[in-house]
Amino acid sequence: MIYATRFTEREFAEKSALGRCLNITYGRLPIKLMGFYNNSRGLGACYNEAIARVTNDDEILVFVHDDVLLVDYYWIDKLFLGFKVFTLLGLAGNKRRVNKQPAWYAIDDKFTWDDPSNLSGIVGHGREFPCELSVYGTVMQRCKLLDGVLLATKKLTLVNNGIKFDESFKFHFYDMDLCRQFEQKNLAIGTIPLGIVHESGGRFGGPEWQDSYRQYVEKWKA
Repeated sequence: MIYATRFTEREFAEKSALGRCLNITYGRLPIKLMGFYNNSRGLGACYNEAIARVTNDDEILVFVHDDVLLVDYYWIDKLFLGFKVFTLLGLAGNKRRVNKQPAWYAIDDKFTWDDPSNLSGIVGHGREFPCELSVYGTVMQRCKLLDGVLLATKKLTLVNNGIKFDESFKFHFYDMDLCRQFEQKNLAIGTIPLGIVHESGGRFGGPEWQDSYRQYVEKWKA
């Protein structure tokens, strides 16, 4: 499991949603952790370093935000379920992609939601459980785009297809860009039924986001 956080290692374990559940609830599971603490680098840079540091090509790589609470005791089993169908797993996504799409769920720069028939996944939101539940659509659906809150793939898939995170996308569009690379290689990506609570809803529309959006559109010309 790979994550980047502004917290120190001790603060991560004590204060972050991910750190608390990994240490308290899942501390006895055979999970290998790779954390980037006191981090100020973009997620892509951290994630690529982690990929390079993993020596076993058969390893499953789970890239996850530090404000995620795992509320599914069988989340590891859900990963194996997903890899029977897909090469890149996520929790929420869109089955289609439109021109100049600003987010996985939106169809224009006003952040108009796409039709529910095109969306897939379920994610909890809030700072505790029970929480508000966002039901986007049926899971185990093949998608074009996935939300980066949690993404999982195998190192062998990345190595064999020459895929890595574009480090110029620091905190926005790194996930959509990765999905485009998988699509370019005709690799199946999709959502899985894995329960989480995400403490934040993302930061859209700010200056940094606008810069990344322009860069994303320029890179993919669509």
